Amino acid sequence: ASVLAFLAAVPLGMYAGVRRTSWRGAAVSGIGQLGVAVPTFWIGVLLITGFAVTLQWLPSGGFPVDSWRDVGGAVRSMILPTLTLALAQGAVLMRYARSATIDVLNTEWFRTARATGMSTRTALRVHGVRNVLSPVVSVLGVQLATLVVGAIIVESVFALPGVGQMLLQDVSHRDVITVQGTVAVTTALVFVVGFLVDAVLRVIDPRTQERQ
Repeated sequence: ASVLAFLAAVPLGMYAGVRRTSWRGAAVSGIGQLGVAVPTFWIGVLLITGFAVTLQWLPSGGFPVDSWRDVGGAVRSMILPTLTLALAQGAVLMRYARSATIDVLNTEWFRTARATGMSTRTALRVHGVRNVLSPVVSVLGVQLATLVVGAIIVESVFALPGVGQMLLQDVSHRDVITVQGTVAVTTALVFVVGFLVDAVLRVIDPRTQERQ
């Protein structure tokens, strides 16, 4: 879900930022704003209504009894939850990508690149992509770190036996040991993802690198 959200949000957000004065850019920006405003569970319900009830292409929920031994059934059962999380994440990332693109377009160094004869697309590709990716990667890291337990609503909508659902049941049953273990693993995951985000930002953003 995070990979799909990132791959779709960055180009769409940059397009909305570059074409912000046109109706196409406004339409893309409006779709992103709508995705932010619509609750995640409602996106899941709409996908179930369209692809599971109306078209009957995909299962509406649940997970195969044979788990991942039934690879085809497991993949099919994960498509709609993955799309739900990707749309919810992608809408937020697209807004950040759009704002970062607008900031880049207003910088002096970008106007200088344009003055040398570069087109807007070329200048963005050569000089601006790294600056656009920095806030997007930062937000993606926060989303990814909280996604393991934060997807409990989506797990409930699609009746998936995920980590969030397990944690909720353990809290209800007062299973302190399991709750402590889940929280400890989640906390460790947050630290690992934060470290990876810092490492990626150091590579894509020259401003974070130490001067030699």
